[in-house]
Amino acid sequence: MRFRIAATALAIAMAAAPAQAQTVMKMASATINDVQHEFQKVFKRELEATVGDAITVEIYPASQLGPIPQMAEGVAFGTIESFISPTSFLTPLDPKFQVFDVPGLFASPDELSAVIHDPDYRDHIETMFLDRGLRVIGAIYNSPVLILTRKPVETVADMKGLKVRTFASPLQVLPMEAVGAIATPLPLSEVVPQLQSGGIDGMLAGMPILTAFKFYDIAKNVTDLDFSFIVSMNVVNEQWFQSQAPEIQEAIRQAGRAAEAEVFPWGVENVARANGVWTDNGGMIHQLPADELKAMLAEFESIGAEVVTAEPATAEEYERLQGVLKAKREAN
Repeated sequence: MRFRIAATALAIAMAAAPAQAQTVMKMASATINDVQHEFQKVFKRELEATVGDAITVEIYPASQLGPIPQMAEGVAFGTIESFISPTSFLTPLDPKFQVFDVPGLFASPDELSAVIHDPDYRDHIETMFLDRGLRVIGAIYNSPVLILTRKPVETVADMKGLKVRTFASPLQVLPMEAVGAIATPLPLSEVVPQLQSGGIDGMLAGMPILTAFKFYDIAKNVTDLDFSFIVSMNVVNEQWFQSQAPEIQEAIRQAGRAAEAEVFPWGVENVARANGVWTDNGGMIHQLPADELKAMLAEFESIGAEVVTAEPATAEEYERLQGVLKAKREAN
């Protein structure tokens, strides 16, 4: 609400401000027709409502600006102004992104949203990666992590020996290795040909991506691993951000906060829609036996805690996150 009120005052100030040279803001993503894409569209609408044509927002979904590693490097180096991605793919830029990927961290999408959108903590997230030249203008719930496979996975043992595409994060690689799978980090743009050729046997992903890219035409089996929710963050190059006038900077911040609030219910509903699309197109959703799932999750959580406490700066951020999470749970 505070950002909505401030946006009105900012729009009045922008109208009275002298004209400036037009700036292009390229917004990149590997996905399309999902909550990341929706965030970009809402952000564009909100920003343009405030600044008019002072900034031209150009949205490039579906890896139009290159594979994920190239887009991540682009926003870090400033050749791309904005990039939205699961935090796992941002980990190579800063290991502190890993704190949001710890297995078993959040109990539900609502809890995830309550924590990352806690006003004080959300302000902290915005500047958490400035030492790497990145500012977070959007933080959103994406979807639960699933495993897509060509053959059914109905027990933990069924994953042994499978070549599984993971995100570029130890918190996806190490859990897959723990169940005997062969973890294979790949950008999304390379997954389809690898699945079709047998180069990989499956992939970790969220259901909205599997349906948006019609993976049901390649593989029919999905297993709910129930160990993590994907958090996506929209980062901008800090040098580019600082090159903008103060009123433009504030408009960008406000547009991001407004967009992340608006797309949360959309994202939750989109997961349910995607599950329906999957089964409507002949896909199957499997569940692991309860006892096996419980044992697997305990092992994954142990791995996660070890990874995020191995490096002091990341451990400090994890402790801060845990503190916010604890406060939310005690308040409920």
